[in-house]
Amino acid sequence: MNWDSAMQAPQDEVGEDTGANLETAIGVLQRLRDVVRNQVIGRDDVIELVIIALIADGHVLLEDFPGSGKTTLAKALGEAIGDDRDFEHFIAPFRRIQFTPDLLPSDVTGVPVFDSASNAFHFRHGPIFAHVVLADEINRTSPKVQAAMLEAMGEKQVTVDNVTYPLDELFFVIATQNPLDLVGTYPLPVPQLDRFLFKISMEHIDRKSELEVLETWQSRRDTTGGGSAVTRDELLNSRAAIDREVAIADVVKSTLVDISRNLRDDERVLQGNSTRSLVLMLPALQVAAALRGRNFVSAEDIELLLPRVLGHRIELAPGVADLNRILHDNMREPMERLAGSTLA
Repeated sequence: MNWDSAMQAPQDEVGEDTGANLETAIGVLQRLRDVVRNQVIGRDDVIELVIIALIADGHVLLEDFPGSGKTTLAKALGEAIGDDRDFEHFIAPFRRIQFTPDLLPSDVTGVPVFDSASNAFHFRHGPIFAHVVLADEINRTSPKVQAAMLEAMGEKQVTVDNVTYPLDELFFVIATQNPLDLVGTYPLPVPQLDRFLFKISMEHIDRKSELEVLETWQSRRDTTGGGSAVTRDELLNSRAAIDREVAIADVVKSTLVDISRNLRDDERVLQGNSTRSLVLMLPALQVAAALRGRNFVSAEDIELLLPRVLGHRIELAPGVADLNRILHDNMREPMERLAGSTLA
């Protein structure tokens, strides 16, 4: 499918003074993308989607196999983000949590610790207090731990002993699961799956990229942790600028609703996507447009993101397996109307 057309009309709606702020935001995103690409080779499409989710205030679920570079990706992203606040802070740039069946919620969120000197309890922050959290093999832990993650991802807070502790405004989870190894796992419930903006399947990289990984592994290892490319405040300011200055035309919103209604009415679909998924998709579409140097959302952005947003939210009827075909069939007419409306 390629319905991208000259959607130039909404561009004038943004205003004359948006160029500087939006241009600065695009530069911040490009710097972040470049530094992560230096560490993660052959994954440009995954890097772009991860950055889109980060700026859109979403989370990502990676279906992968061991040794595919997920830890390198998450660590490179976390270490590229610096925190320029000048006071002592307990938020780490990056933390990795290895999920196991015996993990407890307090191992993730933190726990009150008694201090004999002050004769009082003090909260010891867990590894979830970080800008970028790698939740490795999240489907291997108990539902109780998954529920603790659900609160953190949905509300940006954790509750321990009836006390609520806020997470940082820049809080991003990259969770992984191995789709081939299902022994001893706890499948993620639908509410937790819905907390992930994207579900991304990572395939093997191509031969050229794999050779480059082998040839450059020493230099990339030696430069790891060499300094941040962007700051926390720059990312938050970029998020605000993109939200404010990238226009979403009404016809784009109508297209998303029509596609969703088509999917819900399709007899091959047992359960369609929620309205919340469309709301979550809007800021992601804005970031995708900004990364392409536009201040308006186009059909190209919908084509890129809609399968990633809806793929894990749609339950197919028994015996039906071709999700891509179903998406194509239900997107065709709304996308054609979108293209026609912009040409009128």
